[in-house]
Amino acid sequence: MDSYFRIAGSLVGPAAIFAILAVAGCDAPPGSFNANDLYAQVVATRQNSQPGQAAADVSMVMESLFGTPDAPKLPNAIPTNLVDPENLTRAAGPVYSDEDDTHFGIYRSRCVVCHALDGSGAGPAAALQNPYPRDLRAGVFKYKSTPRGEKPTKEDLLAILKRGAPGSAMPAFDRLPQEDLDALVDYVIYLSIRGEVERRLIQFAVTEMGYGDQDGAAIDSERLILDAEGKLTDPELRQTVSQIIENVAGQWSDPTPITVPPMPDFEGDDLVAAIERGRELFHGQQANCASCHGTNGNGQAVTLDFDDWTKEFTTLLGISPGDKAAVKQMRKLGALPPRPISPRNLSWGVYRGGDDPETLYRRLVAGIAGTPMPGLLVQEGEGSTGVTLDQVWDLIAYLRSLGDLQLAGTSR
Repeated sequence: MDSYFRIAGSLVGPAAIFAILAVAGCDAPPGSFNANDLYAQVVATRQNSQPGQAAADVSMVMESLFGTPDAPKLPNAIPTNLVDPENLTRAAGPVYSDEDDTHFGIYRSRCVVCHALDGSGAGPAAALQNPYPRDLRAGVFKYKSTPRGEKPTKEDLLAILKRGAPGSAMPAFDRLPQEDLDALVDYVIYLSIRGEVERRLIQFAVTEMGYGDQDGAAIDSERLILDAEGKLTDPELRQTVSQIIENVAGQWSDPTPITVPPMPDFEGDDLVAAIERGRELFHGQQANCASCHGTNGNGQAVTLDFDDWTKEFTTLLGISPGDKAAVKQMRKLGALPPRPISPRNLSWGVYRGGDDPETLYRRLVAGIAGTPMPGLLVQEGEGSTGVTLDQVWDLIAYLRSLGDLQLAGTSR
């Protein structure tokens, strides 16, 4: 055991460490962010065409707007109260500390080996982990307090940095100074906005600018071309790009957590009755949790499904995740090998996004973004269908009982 090491919670041997260092490099400068060739191929496949120079040309535009890993930029459309320029500088770039012991390069020292320099989730250690690290570029986050389709709050990102994701390789960084954590939160938002803007520009280039025509090459007059100052030569394109950045950044402006109603005061016989009602809901057709999570939440139900990040380059394109030849082409462009999702074994009492009643309430009513985990249909008004608010709390009582987690006295 002494000859093994842990990377972000995963146990790996010396040969794997050597391979990781060989891929990651020790002192090699990172240069530019990698172009998102995988997404360009996804968009082109939908259009029954080839991506041509789309990813490369968009990457050039992205560098002019967002800078490089060592010298990031903040477009004007991104407010400084969302991404603080000082935090951006501290989190990015090479790892060092100044004479005041202020830390720099925090993302590279703590996150890059798993999440990669561009936030793609395909870092040098990613293939060793199950589940894979999150790809931040689609702007989809699983564990948050907001509705399924909304961005997380800064508090959500800070919470998972401090707590980690139990049951995965995501470690807890609760011992980092608060200012380092704040810098990481802002940098994650920067990478996510950058990645989503890049995706939208690729979509625009392939579907609107002709990059999918003429064997994948747009005619010169329609290409994304920069002038000597690094600005797009076409004024209309500049306006389009600015609007895309503004729209993506605007989604982060005011994410609102789901309101959690007061938890019933479950004690004694009332708690026992709530757990039994929750058990019936869990196994019944109304909530139907057992169809994925198995009898009594043992996680042994037979499922064959994938998360949205995998579906994007497989099933949504008509490619079977088991088609090695087709998937191999996507892997060459940066995709990780497809892995079926594994619904949580609830009897362990381990929840990656948190196990307090308030968090579980939000998880049940919103589901988990990017996964097949749906949100419950909650009754709203007379005559509506779905479960009641009281039934949601009954389910939570049952879920917590599966992992021997106490419910009474744990509410806000």
